[in-house]
Amino acid sequence: MTLSPIPTDTSSHANQPLRIAVLVSGSGSNLQVLIDAMQAGVLPIEIVGVISNREDAYATTRAKDAGIPVAVLSHAASGKRMGIKTFETHASAQLATWQPDLVVLAGFMRVLSGTFIDNAPAPMINLHPSLLPAYKGLDTHQRAIQSGERHHGCSIHVVTAELDAGAVLTQALTEIKPHEMADSLQARVQKLEHQLLPWTILLLAKGALSMNSVQASQQENKFLPLLPLKLHIRD
Repeated sequence: MTLSPIPTDTSSHANQPLRIAVLVSGSGSNLQVLIDAMQAGVLPIEIVGVISNREDAYATTRAKDAGIPVAVLSHAASGKRMGIKTFETHASAQLATWQPDLVVLAGFMRVLSGTFIDNAPAPMINLHPSLLPAYKGLDTHQRAIQSGERHHGCSIHVVTAELDAGAVLTQALTEIKPHEMADSLQARVQKLEHQLLPWTILLLAKGALSMNSVQASQQENKFLPLLPLKLHIRD
């Protein structure tokens, strides 16, 4: 996948906000964090649109309340649930219209094809609830507890065709408490997500973190791979 540069303070886009499109499937709590930060002026971003693969996702209500364009791609004209190929066709067209600088997957629950990812108009990042590369996929909190892990957290990584396998950009971690249940761990990790996502986007917007340099370093230097940034946040 070839990642185009994200505008930074040293480019011709220095005084322009980072244009972001967000893909969602659920309640949209992380989307709300970005909306609040954008409206407060603490993040130099403009959320140019939200795409949901579920018509009942509360994230779409959050976006509409903020005056952000929304595209719901859940069902075809026949009423049947939209297949992934049809979804990707419509999503690609919508992203091409919005022309974002960055695409953020925040609680988006469909696996995208390599063709869609490679042809996206901007780099794509995903927020995943584990300390990657551990616990890719679903049920991460329960799996971490059952494995006897001492630490858990969340990661933001570059989206690639292989599930949850792209270069890790940032991570936040917390200790797993004795006898902790998956629900309570999930709630604590979600609080970390709400801090990690805006910080990561700020670093990208300011050019302090580059997706291009992360990928190049991992491809060219197998002996000294670039480490992710780790934010040790205590809750």
